[in-house]
Amino acid sequence: MNRRDLLKSGMAAFSALALPIPALAAYPERPIKLIVPFSPGGATDVVGRLWAEQMKPKFGTVVVENKGGGGGLIGAAEVARAEPDGETFLFGNTSTQVLIPAIAHKPPYDPAKDFVAVYIMAISPTSIVVHESVPVHTLKELIAYAKANPTKLSYGSAGAGTITNLAGELFKELIGVPTITHIPYKGAAPGVADLASGHIPMMTPNVGGPLLQFHRTGKVRILCVNAEKRLQAAPDIPTSAEAGLPGMIAANFNGLFAPAAVPKNIIKQIGEATRLAMADPATQKIIIRSGFEPVLDSGPEAAQKEVESERARWVPIVKKLGFKQ
Repeated sequence: MNRRDLLKSGMAAFSALALPIPALAAYPERPIKLIVPFSPGGATDVVGRLWAEQMKPKFGTVVVENKGGGGGLIGAAEVARAEPDGETFLFGNTSTQVLIPAIAHKPPYDPAKDFVAVYIMAISPTSIVVHESVPVHTLKELIAYAKANPTKLSYGSAGAGTITNLAGELFKELIGVPTITHIPYKGAAPGVADLASGHIPMMTPNVGGPLLQFHRTGKVRILCVNAEKRLQAAPDIPTSAEAGLPGMIAANFNGLFAPAAVPKNIIKQIGEATRLAMADPATQKIIIRSGFEPVLDSGPEAAQKEVESERARWVPIVKKLGFKQ
């Protein structure tokens, strides 16, 4: 190669190196999809849709899809199989991330391996609720009624394997009445509607806005919340311990989860955006009004610790009760 050709070759190589490096594609390239694994209008759905609205100014379109069934199993399994591109998330809870995989015969996903926690947004305690026709006004009266009529009561839940199902079974265990029949629904909303209409006499749902409204109009009676503290949204309703049943503690964490292989920088972005949204007093008011207790200091690490703590607490209880799906 002569000097001129060598010079041309060198200049071409230099020019190639000097070209500007293409910028990384903006995130997200497509609309974000949030899977809510329960029916529309339920407790988890309310907070999930609030998150979606709060994310739109920063990330653009966020589409919410309700994929109810299997106590949350169907929707959660879809997210576990999704491409880890940061464009599909699960609005999961204690049922999807702790209980169902522990009780299912062949769970379609492993929550510890197939998901990464992003942010726990709210805690939603379960409750013990009766239709207005049930002749009781306190938890102690319900316990006495159940013992006197051991085959007369049934209770509804948001689905087999959910925290609401476990709350019902825990209630039966604590009061010694195993004959109360379980009626599973595909989410809390249809169960609460049936309860308010008198189709079922009792339910153990998470406390949400519609349930509180039915309680205030007298269609149902929330006898207690299964939590250590009274709800900010309903400070007049006693806790289970105050109502006479210590040990009746069962609550859902509700939060954001992603397929395990989603890049850490995306998880960090979503987690930080969620933390900023949760710092907004208006957002907190909506969550409290819906019957939840907002969590302001979460994030990927804190959320993961919460999941692991609940798993360590509930799995032994599930085994003790012989809980099966």
